[in-house]
Amino acid sequence: MSERGLAHDGTIAREGALDRVPAAFTSVVDAARAQIAETFNSARLHSAYIYGSIPRGTAIPGVSDLDLQLALHHEPTEADRADATAIEVALDHVFPQIDGVGILLTSTHALLSELERHDAGFFIACLCTPLLGPDLAERLPRYRPTTELARETNGDLAFALKRWRTRAAQAATDADRRTLSRVVARRIVRSGFTLIMPRWGGWTSDLNESAELFGRYYPEHADQMRTAAAIGRVPSTDPAVLSTLIDDLGPWLAAEYTAVHGEKTSRRAQ
Repeated sequence: MSERGLAHDGTIAREGALDRVPAAFTSVVDAARAQIAETFNSARLHSAYIYGSIPRGTAIPGVSDLDLQLALHHEPTEADRADATAIEVALDHVFPQIDGVGILLTSTHALLSELERHDAGFFIACLCTPLLGPDLAERLPRYRPTTELARETNGDLAFALKRWRTRAAQAATDADRRTLSRVVARRIVRSGFTLIMPRWGGWTSDLNESAELFGRYYPEHADQMRTAAAIGRVPSTDPAVLSTLIDDLGPWLAAEYTAVHGEKTSRRAQ
């Protein structure tokens, strides 16, 4: 892999691997694998993946969360979601080295669809590390840091802002605000990076590096993006922080994103 996250042929290299998992998190990963296999049999589960800082080898005990993606043979049901939530709660309760667990549920049909080729498909192929079952990346193309990839991954930030404003208004506890600030900050930093990704010509998921690279192209917003990167790592309970992200940096970024790359292909009619 090059310093810009690319393979020798210029495509984006898969960023994680199980042999990069820090020692403090190996028991977490082993337990996650075992609980998923026990809960979701082969009739339900096609494959499972881990993503984020743990397989990238940059996780910090007590700070980092555990992120998992399950690819199901069918569209997720309420029973599937309930089982996933039970796994999330159990793992988060047992292992103090993780600060929260998130499990995404998606059908293999959706992950391999043409509509999701440059969003969920890219996510599986480049950002997820196989944990259980056959690797769907073998059925997906190799990806390059193009404007199409930028548009289809984060070209819907304006819609996300609307949802976040609603959630912020409804946030009643510090826990609610911490969870939302982490989600918002990470998405804004990653959108800031994919905005400049085709110009930079590479890939990274590191929040700090993403913010620094963004700042090279938009120095007038560099400090705001660095702040967002810090909140993405250590969430805030301050409502003013959320307001700054959602009502200041976010709207500017969404407008600039649309001007540069266009809007993400609509899913509404699908």
